[in-house]
Amino acid sequence: MKIKKVEVFAIRLPLKEPFVIAYDQYDDMPTIVTKISTDNGLVGWGEAVPDQHVTGETWESTFQVIQHELGPLIINKCPFSVDLIHKKMNEKIFGAPTAKAAIDIALYDLMGKETGLPLYQLIGGKSNSLLDIPRVISIKTPEVMAADAKAAVEAGCQHIKIKVGSDPSEDIRRIKSVREAIPKKVKIRVDANQSWSVTDAIYVIEKTKDCLVEWYEQPVGADDLLSLQEIRHATNVNIMVDEGVHNCHDLLKVYQLRAANLLNIKLMKTGGIYPALALTSLAEAAGMVCQVGSMVESAIATMAGAHLTISRSIIQTNEMVGPLMFSRDIGSIRLDHYVLEVREVAGLGVEVDETAIKEFSSDYYLIEDGR
Repeated sequence: MKIKKVEVFAIRLPLKEPFVIAYDQYDDMPTIVTKISTDNGLVGWGEAVPDQHVTGETWESTFQVIQHELGPLIINKCPFSVDLIHKKMNEKIFGAPTAKAAIDIALYDLMGKETGLPLYQLIGGKSNSLLDIPRVISIKTPEVMAADAKAAVEAGCQHIKIKVGSDPSEDIRRIKSVREAIPKKVKIRVDANQSWSVTDAIYVIEKTKDCLVEWYEQPVGADDLLSLQEIRHATNVNIMVDEGVHNCHDLLKVYQLRAANLLNIKLMKTGGIYPALALTSLAEAAGMVCQVGSMVESAIATMAGAHLTISRSIIQTNEMVGPLMFSRDIGSIRLDHYVLEVREVAGLGVEVDETAIKEFSSDYYLIEDGR
């Protein structure tokens, strides 16, 4: 079984509404899709959702890296040689984890289809088959965010994550408004996306301690671990690190400083499933409970994250929210009333809509043996 063809699609997925976070606004979601074909007729699908604020990769650069560097590298390789392929990709180009994730996810899809097994069976087995999906609410006025949260809970959502970071005083009003709008049994998560100072973070946390916030995520800059440590030690709350950890080296530094007690793993930061598994093992050794997050991904990467989530007991929450946010997706999955099902289907278990991929594509490239 050898890889004979890699196809790369640059697409933009339509969102139901603009997605607004502390550092940017997205009116649609730029995504790169990979289709990898083998000599025995199998097809594996992968995805890359780059964020230049997190990994330094853009939509355009990710397409180019796969086209010129990573795609040609895997021609005639066996998809099961995932360790060797990651080694070769890392030797070829430093960083670029999102581009590598597009290759990695497709490899695992192929491995599952070749063996006839759902992906989770290849990486650890099942701890749960159903995943409760949170509602992620963009930065808006406190009143609108509260209304959004209330509507989500009425539709069956049990976890609300709110984006903050424009102004500490306004952020406090946002958190309090959402808390007042929904039952206390529904948990709130707060994500500042690196936008607060130490002083602002401690101030907001102290003012919202009575709001039953499950955790505060990445309050300060990704590289500012000493400030993260200061916040963690000055407050008696859960602190989740996200942008501050891409790999095991990053996590080791966070653990040594005791700068956070929760970890948000994203396939686009780690470089895919294979390096994410190493990260979960280190997190488990450090006693850090994990979440699998999302860069607002289509059904393809969403299901990759879902399989990872159910394969590790140290992963206790998820943010497989992408399909909820698109007005039209490129794949079909089972997601109903904020519950995502991981089916007993080979590979990722995604029915990919190639017509939609071609419709949304603005660029395409084919890599074959000899090219």
